[in-house]
Amino acid sequence: MPNIADMAAGFAGLAWGPWLLVLLLGGGAWFFVSSRLLPFRYLPHAVQLLTGRFDQACAPGQLSHFRALASALAGTVGMGNIAGVAVALTAGGPGAIFWMWMTALLGVATKFFTCTLAVHFRGPDSAGEIQGGPMYVIREGMPARARPLAGFFCAVALVGCLPLFQTNQLVQIVRDVWVEGELGVTLGDNRLGFDLGLGVLLAAVTGIVIYGGIQRIASTAARVVPIMTVFYVGASLAVIMLNIAEVPAALGQIVALAFEPAAAAGGLIGVILIGVQRGAFSNEAGIGTEALAHGAAKTSHAVREGLVAMTGPIIDTLLVCTCTALVIMLSGVLGAGAQNGADGVTLTASAFGGVLGHTGTLVLFICVVAFSLTTILTYSYYGTKCFAYLFGVSRAPIYAGIYVASLPVAAVLSLDTAINVIDGCFALMAIPTMISALWLSPVVLREARIYFTALRESSGGSAG
Repeated sequence: MPNIADMAAGFAGLAWGPWLLVLLLGGGAWFFVSSRLLPFRYLPHAVQLLTGRFDQACAPGQLSHFRALASALAGTVGMGNIAGVAVALTAGGPGAIFWMWMTALLGVATKFFTCTLAVHFRGPDSAGEIQGGPMYVIREGMPARARPLAGFFCAVALVGCLPLFQTNQLVQIVRDVWVEGELGVTLGDNRLGFDLGLGVLLAAVTGIVIYGGIQRIASTAARVVPIMTVFYVGASLAVIMLNIAEVPAALGQIVALAFEPAAAAGGLIGVILIGVQRGAFSNEAGIGTEALAHGAAKTSHAVREGLVAMTGPIIDTLLVCTCTALVIMLSGVLGAGAQNGADGVTLTASAFGGVLGHTGTLVLFICVVAFSLTTILTYSYYGTKCFAYLFGVSRAPIYAGIYVASLPVAAVLSLDTAINVIDGCFALMAIPTMISALWLSPVVLREARIYFTALRESSGGSAG
């Protein structure tokens, strides 16, 4: 009889077939071409939006542009960028990083489309409050026969948004790097008890915060994510600068091995799949979670939030993931670490510690703790929103309880099981998200033409 790990691996394998590459990469390519690079050309305007220059106090929604982006980044910048990159390198080799880049580049266009739609097709929840997300895009924008896709997305998201990977890796770095590494405490057979106890503690802390709702979550993310991103990138650049002569060779290796079969990854298609999987986990473009965050933006111009959202893959994948990949490759721990059983966040910690010593390990520890907690908080909002769509706002606290209870379980799961469950769910969530975005892409193109025409014609760039 198959165990949980085998079933999770089988689930992820079935969900992540070549067809999903066509949907995510092909769909992203269509958005890229059909928009004629329009969102890319207005990247400076996206930055202006983040400064608050165009914020509207009376506009519908719950969060400013900046807080909406911070909430979305809280769900993406973190373990996917730190531990996820390590997983990509050990499973698919340096070539997988190239396909993470491709996923991010196409993801810029994908996020512009999905998040524009998330605001354009907002609709009331059971309590009458306006909400956004793939389920509302489907309900409000697509034919009635497509509505089962909305329920399907939410049902899968209830599992996909559980913090299995984040909690697992947070517990791993506290145990391996801090308790056993820094403090020198040998847990041995007590590992399971330690992991479970830490999971219970995380559950208590998380419960206190998430019952405060999206405003408290967004406020926490807006304070923590920008500071910790700069902190992490700064530490990564220190490692890179100490090995600057080897950077061109590392980048060349990433590009060269992207098109060479890797036996460990199952050949060339395997390398591409691993890269796209980890890229999707890193920036969540096309998965739908990003639309849940940006759908809460306080704006009357859907295109504005689409522009803000598209900066996400640039920050979390092209910047943060590249930093992580270079740190691991330049440190020389990739081969040795894998042989010694180091994986995920432990491998990344070995890379920082190997170059920067105790300081590097401490920096990574602080970053992982901060990023993990903000991601855990943000994912609770995503899952609660989907539960409320299915069962009503009044029953949403039930999911919050389930979510909190999942943290101790996640703490004792194996890394492979946690990854496979989330990967499989993300793949299924991408189906309704990408189908709705492709179906309604003419709406985005129309609204973009209207918005950018008004922007060009306005004297101060404050188009209405």
